[in-house]
Amino acid sequence: MRVRIHRGAHEIGGSCVELEHEGSRLLLDFGLPLDGDPEDTSRHPVIDGLTGGADLLALVLSHGHRDHIGLSHLAGPDLPVALGAATLRILQAAFAFVPDCHVPTNTITFTDRQPLTFIPFTVTPILVDHSAYDAYALLVEAGGQRLLYSGDLRGHGRKGALFERLLREPPQDIDTLLMEGSSLGRLDDNRTFPTEVEIEDRFVDLFEDTVGLALVAASAQNIDRVVSLYRACKRAGRTLVIDLYAAEVLAATGNPRIPQSDWPNVAVFVPHHQRVRIKRTNRFDLIERHGRNRIYAEDLATLAPRAALLFRHSLLPDLDRAGCLTDARAIWSQWDGYLRQPRGQALAADLAARAIPLTHAHTSGHASIPDLRRLVEAIGPRRLVPIHTFAPEQFPALFGPSVRIEQDGTWWECA
Repeated sequence: MRVRIHRGAHEIGGSCVELEHEGSRLLLDFGLPLDGDPEDTSRHPVIDGLTGGADLLALVLSHGHRDHIGLSHLAGPDLPVALGAATLRILQAAFAFVPDCHVPTNTITFTDRQPLTFIPFTVTPILVDHSAYDAYALLVEAGGQRLLYSGDLRGHGRKGALFERLLREPPQDIDTLLMEGSSLGRLDDNRTFPTEVEIEDRFVDLFEDTVGLALVAASAQNIDRVVSLYRACKRAGRTLVIDLYAAEVLAATGNPRIPQSDWPNVAVFVPHHQRVRIKRTNRFDLIERHGRNRIYAEDLATLAPRAALLFRHSLLPDLDRAGCLTDARAIWSQWDGYLRQPRGQALAADLAARAIPLTHAHTSGHASIPDLRRLVEAIGPRRLVPIHTFAPEQFPALFGPSVRIEQDGTWWECA
């Protein structure tokens, strides 16, 4: 089995890996670079057979983050796209709200540890802990060789038991481990990230110290974070306020243990831009589906001192009109790098103009270096190849002599 990393050998984001055996090929992930424009053709990897019907058998997606699926729209309708069943539902839910969201049409859905066959390849998805719901590592076998692609994973989220299970029951006889190293260069070698439970505690402290509305800037698709936010609201005596987009994403998980729009201590606020979109697309069913706990602008103003809002910049005009920002506090609960980008800078400026203080409560979606060491020790690969990292040169000192640093665009043998 031959392997070619199209992007990711020396950067975080834009992950894309091509496998070849006996004239047949398979693609793992097809991501957009972190600073990429999906329409910028200069950033598109050159891959034969994307239209389907040739020796490229399928595109397999590890999870739903844009840096792993953001170029999947380039796959033609004849190319099968395999992805987690819940990932597909979440993409379908997002499609009604996110203008550039792409939903594959020729899909094969999978679940934890149920093998898929694309002769001569067998792909076994392994459910992992990550900030994206329904994320998988991918075990690929062909010609007697075994490659494990870590995708994105961690051990400190609400699904940390999945990481521990992977350590206890690792795939055996791995020739090559393609392992993410997002934390290298961003975290000291022996430090660990806060757990999601610690983020919940941080929310509680901040809510208790906030007189007005708490604006929590977090992704609705970071389900772990929404759970932490809901639990913190209950503990602090606040109501979690979400919009229709978040309500649809939560419902798409299909998980009865995940907070839903009709739960106690949850309210649904439909901002103006969503009302316009619903009218234009005739999706009034969305309001009907999530109308049980719906509130309006005047309700939000009254509720503000006892509420936390899952917040995006686009909501500010509605909040201004509602008059609910007195004594508000904003909490940034995403990667802080986004705040250094133009959109993040614009948000920070708009908050400052309203005298709304901005603080942070976040943990990484990626494994700390100590956990990555545990993973390598448990799996014991013959070869360890860095991916999804800006610091591949740090791998040999951290993980030993099995490390081999490859280059984007070059073919190499799995074993």
